Amino acid sequence: MNASEYGELAFRRGKRKLLDSYHAIPDGANVRLAKKTSNLFRKRAATSAPGLDVSGLHRVISVDPEAQTAEVAGMCTYEDLVAATLPYGLAPLVVPQLKTITLGGAVTGLGIESSSFRNGLPHESVIEMEILTGAGELVIARPDNEHRDLFFGFPNSYGTLGYSVRLTIRLEKVAPYVELRHVRVHGTRELQELMAEIAADGEYLGERVDYLDGVVFTADEGYLVLGRQTDEPGPVSDYTDTQIFYRSIQHDDVEPKRDRLTVHDYLWRWDTDWFWCSRAFGAQNPRIRRFWPARYLRSSFYWKLIGYDQRWDIGDRLNARKGLPPTERVVQDIEVPIERTAEFVDWFLTEIPIEPIWLCPLKLAEPSPVDRPGETAAIGRPWSLYPLQRGKFYVNIGFWSGVPVTPGKPGHTNRLIEQRVSELGGHKSLYSESFYSPEEFDQLYGGDGYRALKRRYDPRGRLLSLYEKAVKRA
Repeated sequence: MNASEYGELAFRRGKRKLLDSYHAIPDGANVRLAKKTSNLFRKRAATSAPGLDVSGLHRVISVDPEAQTAEVAGMCTYEDLVAATLPYGLAPLVVPQLKTITLGGAVTGLGIESSSFRNGLPHESVIEMEILTGAGELVIARPDNEHRDLFFGFPNSYGTLGYSVRLTIRLEKVAPYVELRHVRVHGTRELQELMAEIAADGEYLGERVDYLDGVVFTADEGYLVLGRQTDEPGPVSDYTDTQIFYRSIQHDDVEPKRDRLTVHDYLWRWDTDWFWCSRAFGAQNPRIRRFWPARYLRSSFYWKLIGYDQRWDIGDRLNARKGLPPTERVVQDIEVPIERTAEFVDWFLTEIPIEPIWLCPLKLAEPSPVDRPGETAAIGRPWSLYPLQRGKFYVNIGFWSGVPVTPGKPGHTNRLIEQRVSELGGHKSLYSESFYSPEEFDQLYGGDGYRALKRRYDPRGRLLSLYEKAVKRA
């Protein structure tokens, strides 16, 4: 039995377990995943009800190096997916930054990375999805079949229409190394203009740019990180142990600072320190880092620490002992049109005491999966629950920390951010807490179109609604 045959057999067994677990859930009970780990930053209501057994859906089923595609079970992590494709010199078109993000999670939620300015979002590289709907049916959704409404409505649905069981995705060729340039900018307007220019041109000072993101430390200290794939061998840096990637980009030189990584280490450059969030656990203190096992310098371990804090309110208890107020968690990714980037960043740096912040430009993929002979729908907004405008650049801005609670105003800071993002014509990802009114949420995230999908694919309401999950945290 070859690897592809074994992968298919293991997948079939996993799918059978999934279906058996669905039918074991009592009528009237909500259907949820029986999954202890998550990359969501919103608390969920505790439940003792049985859930969907997805334990057999964590593999890469097959890789086709000639067609540059992969068949992947929905709960496969990007760490395992990349490990399976890189030996062929291939990688997913977009690889989200954290190793434990699953392909199914990135498609039903939202993922992004430094290739998004040319490749769009992870769901745009999907060719076909096999989905277990809320009705308990397995359907194949493609952009050209009878379930195309589910294909285009699935992204940003967060398991409220169904769960991806198998996905067929496109891959792209990658070189073994990535040459980096860290470009210093001295103002948010300069950063916005240079980022827009590079994103549109795909080059900087005559050198190709394959990857593009940035970090803002202060209003007058920001960096664009430009990556170029290369076959040229040579020395590479290592940010998986004592050295810290985001600190390595800082410099005062007029000329860009250069660096090199293997493509594997580039794809996971942010995972070692969870961008910069490992500092909350002391992992960036040199005296502590010397004794911190390298195998625990990864996002999955920090997630465990976050879980302990959420369970026992460790941070708030320590603050109380010091006479400090509890913390409002401000862990968000938002998108604004690229021409409004400086406006949002300036407001954020003035109003919200959090730094650094991450910037990542994106544009929906072209051609769109909706493109078919005789159709012109690509000029519209095919992804119904997250309607970015095709042909337009946006910037994802990520900030992940906390601020003192405003007495008597739960979620005050997060609500300010939501309002500002809407004012600037942007959107917010729903992986963390949200505080929208039902009317506002309805306008932003699908409205009547979403309700039509719920009626078709979850007619008995076995799955929670998107508002229940994202805002009510049910």
